[in-house]
Amino acid sequence: MIKLYDVETARKTILRRMPVGDETYPPALLASLERLFGEALTPPQAVARILASVREEGDAALHRWTATLDKVNVDQFRIPIDHMRSAFEALPELLRQALTAAADRIRAFHQRQPIASWTTHDLGGTLGQRVTPIRRVGVYVPGGSAPLPSSLLMSAIPAQVAGVEQIVVCTPPRPHPAILAAAHLCQVSDLFQIGGAQAIAAMAFGTESVPQVDKIVGAGNLFVTLAKQQVFGVVGLDGLAGPTETVVVADATANPAWVAADLLAQAEHDPLASAILLTPDRALAEAVQVEVARQMEALSRAEIIAQSLANRSGVVLTPDLATAVALADEYAPEHLCLSVADPRAWAERIRNAGGLFFGERSFEVLGDYVAGPSHVMPTGGTARFASPLNVLDFVKINSLIALDAETCAALSPLAAELARAESLTAHASAAERRMTNDP
Repeated sequence: MIKLYDVETARKTILRRMPVGDETYPPALLASLERLFGEALTPPQAVARILASVREEGDAALHRWTATLDKVNVDQFRIPIDHMRSAFEALPELLRQALTAAADRIRAFHQRQPIASWTTHDLGGTLGQRVTPIRRVGVYVPGGSAPLPSSLLMSAIPAQVAGVEQIVVCTPPRPHPAILAAAHLCQVSDLFQIGGAQAIAAMAFGTESVPQVDKIVGAGNLFVTLAKQQVFGVVGLDGLAGPTETVVVADATANPAWVAADLLAQAEHDPLASAILLTPDRALAEAVQVEVARQMEALSRAEIIAQSLANRSGVVLTPDLATAVALADEYAPEHLCLSVADPRAWAERIRNAGGLFFGERSFEVLGDYVAGPSHVMPTGGTARFASPLNVLDFVKINSLIALDAETCAALSPLAAELARAESLTAHASAAERRMTNDP
């Protein structure tokens, strides 16, 4: 059963964002780390140990950690291109069609994102920006209890559209055939069966087998996220992904069976996933509770769903629809679904959300797979300042400055004055030497 909350209680519980660094790790996890490492370590300390060893020992450390953590001995990390092609050809026809259609829509959407270079001659000489793709990008693709070939498509295709020269993909050992097929569909040639923190280390530092990249994107488990956090600065990041989350704002016009299905789809990701309904309609809230309990009985990941519903999920009964929308905006969810009579009007009040889903025909699962925009979206409230993965994540902007002599002479006294105000006399001197048109 999904619990019912009033607004005040929800603010203190399921709608409360915990500050970064306040994590409390389960005793079972800490005990597992102690067994693996031979001493008591927190997850960040364990990740630091893995990163340091891969940086210093390269492939030897990768083999050791893969055997220790994944319980797999891997002879060769790189997966041959013909294995990817064979996996694609062996897939059922309907799955091949679905992956191909998803790839086509993802590419078509991201090709429409503007990333133009430009110049102007109106400010004296030439000023502008030049957009250049990042040379080499690493993509992490989860492959645990729910292998995610869609995540490969959603990360690699925007990078290709941006013009990235080399895409390096890492996924846990013995990847699911659908992941291999997705790599073939994206024409990825550098696919490595390496998982966890050691995969992030390999891409950040480079090893004998794995090329060093300039930026790493893609979600993963706790250890992948901690590893990304610790290598930031050595490489760029798309962000730090927390547990996935969906908020549904619904009114009396919503279909309770559909709302329940959307909440359950979110909850099956992870025991810490958040599936939250905000509604002013008590009858809808109670009908959704009934539907969640009924539909859950037939689902294969019911145990995970039950944990999610107990930990981070719930139905919040609000005094009116405006309050529901305001709470959603304050929470800044990864996915915000507007299952209301006039979604476009209410969307005008939303500033903070990774993806906005208008109406019950534009449900979040379509966004996960085939709608078009990348499903890699900001979590943990970071939608207040961050965006979904897009082509701009794979390019850099160079500022172009080519001033003419007249403009140089006119601006130099201003620069010198500002430099003296900052007590930077060498700056002032460099400007003063240009205060005439003489060469």
